[in-house]
Amino acid sequence: MSEPTTIPHPAILVDADACPVKEEIYRVAARHKAHVRVVSNSPFRVPVNERVKRVVVSDGFDAADDWIAENAGPRTVVITADILLAERCLKAGALVLRHDGKSFDAASIGSAIATRAIMEDLRAGMDGVGGGPPPFGKTDRSRFLQALDRVLVGMG
Repeated sequence: MSEPTTIPHPAILVDADACPVKEEIYRVAARHKAHVRVVSNSPFRVPVNERVKRVVVSDGFDAADDWIAENAGPRTVVITADILLAERCLKAGALVLRHDGKSFDAASIGSAIATRAIMEDLRAGMDGVGGGPPPFGKTDRSRFLQALDRVLVGMG
């Protein structure tokens, strides 16, 4: 794993492997002059911009999550759908948004973790039968754009 680095704030840390809103993040970040770190186990194309940096970590289990959690803090927005990573980042003082624009916060993270555990148990008993989240749509994308903009305005 790479050494954590000091990130200029406000910053957006992106759990990039399954993130469907990277282009939207770049647009909103540019408007607010926020710095973006796109964190993954393999290289992703990122815009040529001094405020946008790609962070490629080892392919070790949770290496990207560890980097994000270690670099999260106040005036940091973390974009992830990973509930356990969200909990770690909230404890570090970061704001956390899901890809659909819904936020994780101190009031919601406990029930999200409990629901995750219940669903994991149910899936384990179903012998491979499962569902997953509903398809990502235009409404989710729009809600995300509005939420990220609102968070960055609030960070001023």
